[in-house]
Amino acid sequence: MPTLIEAPAIIEAAGTKPKRIEEYVGRVRSQHQNVSVARMVSPQGWVEPGQRPEFEEITVVLKGTLHLEYEGGSLQATAGQAVITHPGEWMRYSTPEPGGAEYVAICLPAFSMDTVHRDAD
Repeated sequence: MPTLIEAPAIIEAAGTKPKRIEEYVGRVRSQHQNVSVARMVSPQGWVEPGQRPEFEEITVVLKGTLHLEYEGGSLQATAGQAVITHPGEWMRYSTPEPGGAEYVAICLPAFSMDTVHRDAD
């Protein structure tokens, strides 16, 4: 029988401004260990700490612009584009543009505070 996820789990986000994380599938909402799927609503001016996660992350931008810094450069992903980051790569996400951004993040295996390895403050 299919499992209906009636509502996401709301998770507190790291970063400089409040960002809404709605986890539909993952360690918190559905106890999945191998994948997480979350919708992010990020305000203009949000910046998270840098990180070097052990998981692959696929990010699909639905609205606005997501800025991604990585070792050796940076890129901007806009609505209709996707970014794939690979395990062990350093990165830092932000939404500096007016209107912020809305995007879906898929992590393989599921996002975990134990495997994200955020930079010290």
